[in-house]
Amino acid sequence: MSTRKLRVGIIGAGDVAQVIHLPVLSLLSHLYTITADHCASKFHIPTSTTRPEDIITDLHVDVVFILCTDEFHEPYTIAALQAGKYVMLEKPITLSSPSAQRMIDAERNARNGARVFVGYMRRYAKSFTQTFLRELTTIPRILYARSRDFCGPNPRFLSESGTFQIRSADYPAETAVDRERRLDILYREAFPDQEVSPEKQQYCRFLGSLGSHDISLIREALGIPESVAGVSVNEPFYSAIFNYRNKTGEPFAVTYESGIDSVPDFDAHLAVYGENKRVSIKYDTPFVKGLAIEVTVHEVNEFGEIQTREMIGSYEDACTTELQEMYECFVDGKDIKTSLEDAKEDLRIYDMIYARMNA
Repeated sequence: MSTRKLRVGIIGAGDVAQVIHLPVLSLLSHLYTITADHCASKFHIPTSTTRPEDIITDLHVDVVFILCTDEFHEPYTIAALQAGKYVMLEKPITLSSPSAQRMIDAERNARNGARVFVGYMRRYAKSFTQTFLRELTTIPRILYARSRDFCGPNPRFLSESGTFQIRSADYPAETAVDRERRLDILYREAFPDQEVSPEKQQYCRFLGSLGSHDISLIREALGIPESVAGVSVNEPFYSAIFNYRNKTGEPFAVTYESGIDSVPDFDAHLAVYGENKRVSIKYDTPFVKGLAIEVTVHEVNEFGEIQTREMIGSYEDACTTELQEMYECFVDGKDIKTSLEDAKEDLRIYDMIYARMNA
């Protein structure tokens, strides 16, 4: 049987496009074909342009990949939906809750039933969906959990990824002014009725970039926190303590800590502690292919002995799994796990963090 190929147009050809999405799309050529690209690249794409609207209105594009900076996610997503295009929107969805709601409203009124798939690749890794979540269900009462994301220097990982990125110089000059205008609107929506200091702007961008990976993963594993107990803002490192409650009523805390230094060690993990069992999942940099995502269990077995198990759900990289899932959602009508509505929950938690920071 022949497989329908989805025709892809890409807006934004930076590191995420060149190192992650474009190579994976090339390997998934039985599902996708790239017909247009916002910026010139080395991936033998037949059409290139510096005008996003050319991608959005192209009759030969079924799916628009929005891989540009955060402040343009809303207008490009809404424009693509109005044109009846499916959208692959790289996280974060946007930087403010009102902006997210405008995108949700646009999807509800989209032409051709177009939908948005938000790119949270960590949540599609089989080591998470099948291994970590399975082991987590065997902890009857959570005592504590920790999310850490010290990602190290991305330029180091990128330079050693073997992808040889091309730096484009075709960014339209007038876009810089529009970028600042849009950022100002988003900051004022994220921090309403208050002065938006440079510190708040940095924190907003940080949560949208690195933080959205972690907060989204915490949500799927543990749910939405009841409240935020404390926040520490010390650029370039940030931390927060979330208050949670077990299904049986007992409270527990989740510590979130994240930051960027110059040590080339990618330390990103989520660890959950129970009375007789600890479960953790550790992610490595997505910029180097073939690095396995590992789940580790420390527990007391039936003989009272300390037992350690290490598991890898799959060697398939998370982006490959994610884009195969997206294909099933767009072609076969499968429900989208990482939908706009789902992604808006990240912003709900950010708003809780901001409120605590201002308290």
